[in-house]
Amino acid sequence: MAGYPHRTAAARDGNELGDPWVLGISVGFILLFIGLSVYDVDLLSQLVGAGFSWTAKYLGAYFQLLLLLTFVIAIAVAISPAGGAMMGDLEEPEMSTFRWVAIIMCTLLAGGGVFFAAGEPVYHFVAQSPPAFDAELGTTEAIQGALAQSFMHWGFLAWAVLGGLTSLVLAHAHYVKGQPLQPRTLLYPVFGDRVMHGLPGGIVDAVCVIAVVAGTVGPIGFLATQVAYGGNVLFGLSDGYGTQLSVLVILGTIYVSSAVSGIHRGIQLLSRFNIYLALVIGAVILIFGPTLFLVDAYTQALGAYLGNFLSMATMTTQTAPDWWMKWWTVFFFAWFIGYGPLMALFVARISRGRTVRQMILAICVAAPVATTIWFTLLGGSGIYYQLNSTIDLAEALQSFRFDVATLTVAEALPLGGLMAVAILILTTIFVATTGDSMSYTISMVATGHDRPSTIVRAFWGIALAVMAGILLYMGAGQISALQQFIVVTAIPVSLILLPSLWTGPKAAYAMARRQGLVR
Repeated sequence: MAGYPHRTAAARDGNELGDPWVLGISVGFILLFIGLSVYDVDLLSQLVGAGFSWTAKYLGAYFQLLLLLTFVIAIAVAISPAGGAMMGDLEEPEMSTFRWVAIIMCTLLAGGGVFFAAGEPVYHFVAQSPPAFDAELGTTEAIQGALAQSFMHWGFLAWAVLGGLTSLVLAHAHYVKGQPLQPRTLLYPVFGDRVMHGLPGGIVDAVCVIAVVAGTVGPIGFLATQVAYGGNVLFGLSDGYGTQLSVLVILGTIYVSSAVSGIHRGIQLLSRFNIYLALVIGAVILIFGPTLFLVDAYTQALGAYLGNFLSMATMTTQTAPDWWMKWWTVFFFAWFIGYGPLMALFVARISRGRTVRQMILAICVAAPVATTIWFTLLGGSGIYYQLNSTIDLAEALQSFRFDVATLTVAEALPLGGLMAVAILILTTIFVATTGDSMSYTISMVATGHDRPSTIVRAFWGIALAVMAGILLYMGAGQISALQQFIVVTAIPVSLILLPSLWTGPKAAYAMARRQGLVR
């Protein structure tokens, strides 16, 4: 196994926390963001908001094309002769297929997929019809468009950019060529050794870490508010900062312990538990809920999604309202781009011994289809109950209160209160699996190899929870500002991902040639 495990100079020299440039820039950003929040909350919000608006307006179409091309090229690689190449220089996978898929689903879908699964389809149904569909709000004609638009935001394109091509580059570079398991390695084919050492490499890695910190602290913070709100509604508990902080402590303890124990213990255990719980919740909804409605809605929505796939994927402000593109399609796509490099590292790490075809089909096809089913079970049920006046989420969703939407839909489901508690637990564990996986992956970036020390994993896990706690204390608006900041970080991160459009296929064919599959 050539070059495994390769360590960076920082790791070899005994720097326990890894590359000092990565650590310094990343921690410096965290301190700067918190410091600016303390100094002038309004100024910070204005700066982030202006950057968010500019990025969405001028680079939204670029982000959309990047995701579309990534998906198309990844599928082409999967069906090519190179699709049979083994990743990671192993002949057998390190874990079972179920465990592998469970980790992929729980890490990449994350808490956001659960948080928006109930609310987004209902939003498109009652608050604002998607621009691609001309249907009257709240009518049966609006059902397929509401679900199809949600499928677009969380479907094939979103998943593809989280490792469809980039994980091929990293798996080949690290496990075959011995290069560090860091985002900077994605740029090696373009810039060579210049980007592999010192400040340039540190900046590349740190930008990707900052993007993931922004994207992960948001769900951690929002989970605390959602669980606190749920505790208030279901059990009469206070939903103030004390309760939110207690949730953060419990959540942090879970995912830090999981990250410290490693991929083959804690991360696998949490992921499997989550998948089992999701399957039970899904089965209860499908069997005891509006079964026929959900089956019909999914069938129509999937047809609308596939039939309008290109028009939705390439829609711009020429045909859609500026604010809608900014807060929906561009926001989500930029969010996924921000996660792209570090998710690719994680996928490359857990996919050793899998074929290129297996990895791409799991990431780009199987996982998105499973996501559309999950959105139909929760969001479709919400639409059903809204359509039949069992619930009324119009006012809450017009104010973007997705925590209210999730709990309201959960309580309307069969076994009401029990399902609400189960979905809150599911959301918590989903966020925990994201927290542990990202703590582990940030640690890989810092050290440059796939077995970072326990101290590094614990440090980054605790840092994420502490940052969420500080920002929540200042107000939920600061969490929102940090969430918006990931759209800004998507600019440099997208440039790091861009070369994978051609280096990804090259890496797949290089592995295939090495294994004698192609000439």
